[in-house]
Amino acid sequence: MGDGAPAGRVRDADRSREVILDAAEQLFAEGGYDATSLQAIGERAGVSRGTPGYFFGSKEALYGAVLERIFAAELAFVAGASARALTDVEPDGGPEGALVAIVGSYLDFLASRPSFVRLLEREALAGGAALRATAAHADAIREGLAITTALLGSGGNRSTDPTAFLLAMLSLCWFPFAHADTFARDLGFDPLVRADRERWGRHVAALMLRELQAE
Repeated sequence: MGDGAPAGRVRDADRSREVILDAAEQLFAEGGYDATSLQAIGERAGVSRGTPGYFFGSKEALYGAVLERIFAAELAFVAGASARALTDVEPDGGPEGALVAIVGSYLDFLASRPSFVRLLEREALAGGAALRATAAHADAIREGLAITTALLGSGGNRSTDPTAFLLAMLSLCWFPFAHADTFARDLGFDPLVRADRERWGRHVAALMLRELQAE
């Protein structure tokens, strides 16, 4: 029993860190950095008020850990889906099939992690300093550009700027989620409804395909 105790404590510590990160992600997304306290995070997580500080030291460090984790999740989700699209879809469906799969995977990620959009919108309004200090964010940008370059190459396009292509594609994917309660709702569109999301994904892919096939 004694041999298992340290491993059990490690598992308990890992679980505590995860529930704290989950609670912090929700609260930072809901109310923003300034309005969120370590005490509120502890209460949401169901731990003592001092536990978040014990594990992360400060609210700033916890916020940074939240950003690192959510960008790592984005990177893993989208990179995996994109790799499959470029290897499995492209030979049969050409760049169109790969593009539809990549756009669809990103829309699915945004739908599965609504706090991601809220966190980034708040971070943008705050100037983005914490975001620029997030290593996983930089990794996601590099991976996104690499995927875009490969996608352009699969369509035989050597003239389109990968940065401009990626920015346009991200903007088209992002807007319905950022404005789910404003413009999208007014237009009867709900990005959390799969049928709406798939329809939008096909539309985005069709728009981007025109550029992909241009010379």
